[in-house]
Amino acid sequence: MFNRLLIGAAALSLAATMAFGVQGAKFYIGDGDKEKVFMDMVNNKISTIGYVLSDPHERINDAYKTKWGTEYKEEKGVKVKHPDFDPTFKETLDNLGFFSITNDKVVGPLLMKEPALGGFSPFNLHIWKKMGEDKTYVGHVDPATMLDIVGVKDADVRAKFIASFIPLDKMVSEEIGSKVQTVDYKALPAKPMMTFEFPVDRAESLDAFISDFQGKFEEKFEANHYIIAGYKDIKGSMTDNNVEFGRFDAYWVYSLCHFRFSEGIFNNGRPDAGAFAPCSMYMYVEKGSNKLMVGMPRLENWIAVMGIKDPKMVDSIHNLDKEIVGIMTGLGGKEL
Repeated sequence: MFNRLLIGAAALSLAATMAFGVQGAKFYIGDGDKEKVFMDMVNNKISTIGYVLSDPHERINDAYKTKWGTEYKEEKGVKVKHPDFDPTFKETLDNLGFFSITNDKVVGPLLMKEPALGGFSPFNLHIWKKMGEDKTYVGHVDPATMLDIVGVKDADVRAKFIASFIPLDKMVSEEIGSKVQTVDYKALPAKPMMTFEFPVDRAESLDAFISDFQGKFEEKFEANHYIIAGYKDIKGSMTDNNVEFGRFDAYWVYSLCHFRFSEGIFNNGRPDAGAFAPCSMYMYVEKGSNKLMVGMPRLENWIAVMGIKDPKMVDSIHNLDKEIVGIMTGLGGKEL
């Protein structure tokens, strides 16, 4: 009965959203610095409502300051010029954190119907606080918008996925603050996803192919100054949770981040756009298939959903989309 009520509430919420405009993201606002409360929530409380935390990245703002805002560093007791120091760097944030979470038991059966849901599985429960402002923001991309971006149309999948956010939002509201700030948008890009297909060589074994592919993938992205910010073995997680996942021989998700790109947006007036970070790139091989399927939401969604208008930011987003497509096709992928 409780699940039916949640699904019904989610359906009503979705109908209201469509009637009054599309909600792209939602942030709960707490007075003061809520970092300790937030950390206790993600580390100790969200598991009670079914969410699993993976690859937490706390206080990314400190890493920005260390890398570009620190003129000197110490090496073997000697003070030396920091090679990455940027005299134009300006510290603007007291906190910026990415916390990748998934409700495995809910998402597993949904992925069996709609594999592209991996574009937001995991997704970021985002925290940020501006310097000079005594408020903390915690939130995420709206689940209906996530579904629209990855192209999920199945009504049952949509209702169950949206409903799974109701207890999460309730907890964030109670822990952080009940005041809500939303970001609304008019339309998604014409092509919100980038998708690729790779041939799978099963001559030796699928495990050998995956190991070889992952090694080349990680090496290539790291060579292009990306950070592998997370990795989740979805197939393994479902097996551990006794969730039926027989459609896939393998399914995993990478979280990608380009550190300088992210600083150029999040530390320069748009920390809210961090709700989309890090980018989740899903990869799967269906049972007996000789194809590796890959997909990731385009960063162009940031422009559309978050209303980014700064020309420098817009150019950097378009350039990164092109670069990622180039890296993937360079690895042998066919863009679909």
